[in-house]
Amino acid sequence: MRSALLIAFVLLAASPASAGDIEPRLTLPAGNKAVALTFDACSGAVDNRILDELIADRIPATIFVTHRWLKRNAATAALLLANADLFEIENHGENHVPAITDQPTVFGLPTAGSLTAVSQEVMGGAAAVTATFGRPPLWYRDASARYSRDAVELIGNLGYRIAGYSLNADVGASLPAATVSKRIAAAKPGDVIISHINHPERPSGAGVVDGIKALVAKGVRFERLDTAFPLPTG
Repeated sequence: MRSALLIAFVLLAASPASAGDIEPRLTLPAGNKAVALTFDACSGAVDNRILDELIADRIPATIFVTHRWLKRNAATAALLLANADLFEIENHGENHVPAITDQPTVFGLPTAGSLTAVSQEVMGGAAAVTATFGRPPLWYRDASARYSRDAVELIGNLGYRIAGYSLNADVGASLPAATVSKRIAAAKPGDVIISHINHPERPSGAGVVDGIKALVAKGVRFERLDTAFPLPTG
């Protein structure tokens, strides 16, 4: 598989986290002046404020979905599939479990704890994406955006790129709308933005919409991860 290339790609841009874990950083390739919007759909519902804005302004985005979110949001999954020209659907795991083996919790979430559990989480999520959208995912992002180093190696060996980011817009949908809007509006060319699309009950989603509209007004070009990072040919 592409493991050696993918592991090098991740570790080169990684920043230190706790207990020797890493939090990969990702920007678009040099010279690419676009901005990549990436959204996590962990569990719960869908924030239609965000989804409606993306569809209305025809803004491409990469959405990371868990199996448990897909099971609860069949109608939204159908809408994403109907707008396949806009939305790249990628793997956020089976049950939203951090790919960490060297500590029991992170951000209050129980971690996988073993490579066997990491593999189940990755492959279970991949199977759900493939079954729902008819295309296997290329990228993986775990529940915490942090990874133990052995998990990074395993995920690469399974054939997936790890999706880091360069701009955290909403910090788990926990920030007020005005803060989120300012963060997104300040995005620089090449940024990969992470935010959440599964918390319609929180104010952060309104900030995501306002921030995206600010970028649109500036004439920013948006790109999905699959087009920004095409698979090598040959």
